[in-house]
Amino acid sequence: MTATLLRTAAELHARARTGRRAVVMTMGALHEGHATLIRTARGIAGPDGEVVVTVFVNPLQFGAGEDLDRYPRTLDADIELAGQAGADAVFAPSVDEVYPGGEPQVRVTAGPMGERLEGAVRPGHFDGMLTVVAKLLHLTRPDLALYGQKDAQQLALIRRMVRDLNFGVEIVGVPTVREEDGLALSSRNRYLSPAERRTALALSQALFAGRDRHAAQQALRARASEVPSTRARAEALSAIGESRAAADAHAVATTAGGPVAVRAAARLVLDEAARLTPPLDLDYLALVDPSDFTEIGDDFTGEAVLAVAARVGTTRLIDNIPLTFGTFGAAS
Repeated sequence: MTATLLRTAAELHARARTGRRAVVMTMGALHEGHATLIRTARGIAGPDGEVVVTVFVNPLQFGAGEDLDRYPRTLDADIELAGQAGADAVFAPSVDEVYPGGEPQVRVTAGPMGERLEGAVRPGHFDGMLTVVAKLLHLTRPDLALYGQKDAQQLALIRRMVRDLNFGVEIVGVPTVREEDGLALSSRNRYLSPAERRTALALSQALFAGRDRHAAQQALRARASEVPSTRARAEALSAIGESRAAADAHAVATTAGGPVAVRAAARLVLDEAARLTPPLDLDYLALVDPSDFTEIGDDFTGEAVLAVAARVGTTRLIDNIPLTFGTFGAAS
């Protein structure tokens, strides 16, 4: 399938529309993670719908000293990948097309949620992101827009903006795509040297360590709850020859767990990575409520996000995984 290149909103608006239009917004340098978004969009839009991929490196969301100038620009390859993944069109506007009067004087403000985590490290980033998303939603006029869950705080803010400001569009989150070694796919991965990449694996390894610790804790608690902590329990365990193992499981299950254990397990991996060559320079490790990205308490129940951001050399990477607290069984 060949994707049509469009440079102006007028060209896009002139296209005949029959079914639903699904939009995938990118800054280019497309990879398999973007391809997954496009394929998902194709599946939702159906054969009668239309999939539009936007390629626009937004200057508003790059701060001083960030990598705007060196951000990879590979439009020809992006058009090819987008078409192969099922896109009908690639909308690649110029800066003047998106911001015809220069930098906009009126912008979308991310509010308190946009000042936490990524917003604290990159002041103003989310204001610029939401402003361009709002602009591109108006320019492309989609029925639905798809975003990767790797940028969890971005996805949460877009959902909040669409809800708070009554945008008539459905927002769809798509799970993070990873390379075979666990590293989350990112256009910035190409900046990593082999040694830096080995260090960068600590981001996903830390998240998996936190997830696995939580899953083990949940499994042990479920096991301990199957038989009451009474003499009958001890006799029952003894009868099946598990007295020592079960007692150990019970002890672990009743010690500090939940968010405390998750943070500790992830932090251990990151602390070790800080001593590697080259080292991992941690920006943050956070376990947050996805509704507002505030840190969760020890007695929290419900959906949460374990998020990490760090620098390796000159490259900054982010990653996250979802977790569920308050029910026995493995985390989602």
